[in-house]
Amino acid sequence: MMCNLSALRLAACVIVLGSLATAASASDILIADAKSQPESLTIAPGGVLIVGSASTPFIYKVAAGATTADKFVDASAEGAGTFFFGMLADATTNTLWACQLTPIPGSTPVKRHTALRGFDLSTGVQKLRWNLPDENSTCNDFALGPDKALYITDTANGKIFRLPAGGSNAELFIEHRVLNGIDGITFLDGVLYVNNVVFNKLYRIPVDAAGKPGQPVDIWMDQPVKSPDGMRAANGKIIMAEGGSGRVTALTITGDKASVMVLKEGLKSPTAVEPAGDTIWIAERGAGRAVSISMPKW
Repeated sequence: MMCNLSALRLAACVIVLGSLATAASASDILIADAKSQPESLTIAPGGVLIVGSASTPFIYKVAAGATTADKFVDASAEGAGTFFFGMLADATTNTLWACQLTPIPGSTPVKRHTALRGFDLSTGVQKLRWNLPDENSTCNDFALGPDKALYITDTANGKIFRLPAGGSNAELFIEHRVLNGIDGITFLDGVLYVNNVVFNKLYRIPVDAAGKPGQPVDIWMDQPVKSPDGMRAANGKIIMAEGGSGRVTALTITGDKASVMVLKEGLKSPTAVEPAGDTIWIAERGAGRAVSISMPKW
């Protein structure tokens, strides 16, 4: 924008530029600092952005319209090296679901005890804790199913756990060798989909009338993806972060095939997405930021 006119018009131009700067900063939020490594994020009622950290024991909250993050949950008493992966706000139960990971001291290679934690969305007070059962586990992400249960991925062990609505203990839903490296999880039109961050795959998990899972079905994608991570469903699509390629993509599923459309590229290790109305929020782990883009008009 050129602004070399009269003083009055120059003042008006300054106001316009100031408004543009404010709008830009509102969609590009530094979470504590550039080393905070926001691995996952979610939107709570009222447009509150909640962001986890993969380098600190904190969960952060960003008020609607704010450009700075405040500490919301402090897990520093859990042990040295504690950090967070998945974040999911469940407005119906006023619960923030979070994946907490704590290294086991002296283990080589590093092993981690991980836990599903549920916090009050308003206060951050703990409501539930369930420790994953294996000696070494990676609670990574989760999705709410049509049955209102919470489905939880364990990357290290190729498992999905299911926490029934109102329950306090999760149960093994499925364990399968092709799920070793499982990461993102979502339901699209009531159908369960997961991805594999190690082998760059997308799978559908068929579920029968009794709620029992079947053999994972490989979904062929029409272009390569690299290190697929967090994903969420919106407007009949799956929106997915690709940490290895620096992209956010949209998948259109037709049978056992998926058409891949790039929505944003040039990001530094995007690891999570969260659709919210006409906006898609992105956790840009490599830059310590939460950024947003407009939802496409499909």
